[in-house]
Amino acid sequence: MIEERTKPLISISIPVLNEAGNLDALYVRLCEIGTRMADRCDLEFVFTDNHSEDATWEKLSALAQQDQRVRAIRFAKNFGFQRSILANYLHTRGDAVMQIDADLQDPPEMLEAFFEKWQAGYHVVYGIRRKRPENPVLHAFRRLGYWFIDAVSEHPIPRDVGDFRLIDRRVIEVLSKIKTPSPYLRGMIAGLGFNQTGILYDRDARVAGESKFDVSRLIRLGLTAVFNHSTVPLRVASLAGGVMLGVSFLGALYYFLLRLMHPELPQGLASIHILVLFGIGLQSLLLGIIGEYLLRIYLILRAEPIAIIQQSLNFNQDELKL
Repeated sequence: MIEERTKPLISISIPVLNEAGNLDALYVRLCEIGTRMADRCDLEFVFTDNHSEDATWEKLSALAQQDQRVRAIRFAKNFGFQRSILANYLHTRGDAVMQIDADLQDPPEMLEAFFEKWQAGYHVVYGIRRKRPENPVLHAFRRLGYWFIDAVSEHPIPRDVGDFRLIDRRVIEVLSKIKTPSPYLRGMIAGLGFNQTGILYDRDARVAGESKFDVSRLIRLGLTAVFNHSTVPLRVASLAGGVMLGVSFLGALYYFLLRLMHPELPQGLASIHILVLFGIGLQSLLLGIIGEYLLRIYLILRAEPIAIIQQSLNFNQDELKL
């Protein structure tokens, strides 16, 4: 006879990469939350180790031995942050899943506020960053990126929102059916619908270690967001091609009339070179945009796994889904 749970199970999803210096403090705070919320829910702590090169896996192994709530999988290589989150979601058992980073910039204690919203009927509850300790230039660059992604996306994507959220099990079931080689989970979850709401909070400074997201990674993530959730670049490519045809026609007409009116004018080799180089550059840009979409189609057809699991802790073999 299967014993029915009287309290909901909440999974804490934690992707990690070289976070050995943060795990002890994180675990202490997670345990405190578990004690404080013991009358309302049960917790499990699910880690995905993106092939860390420090002592992260050894620390997770020690925690898993002393606490069965700690479950972890280690990837065979670094598959990227977004894939790590998605793989983590697929290996949770909870009725709802809260995703946090191991650096403790997003306070895990907000689970209580997220939990109340979830019980009130919301399927997605996300944290809205009111402020964050960050370089002002990088902060402005990030805000501009969020604005641009939201502006070109086919559906609204909340601004000043990261991956700090709680989602219902039904949302995860839908995510598991979406095939994408380069997931952008903020956009995917925002586009699914369901009842969604946000809670304002102040982001803390990193406790230990260094951020894994430099400007180049932010740009790559932003490009993934644009190409995954918008057809605007393709439409811009078509529009630009049409505009160039029109400009070329007008230019040809202008030079034809100019030659008729002033046959003594010298040949315009410089203008021809400029037009040719501009046309080549524009065509290369447009082909690059089309190539980004074709690449994503190719990767979907290739159907690679989200990640490859090398080791696991406190998982049965039939629970490993990748």
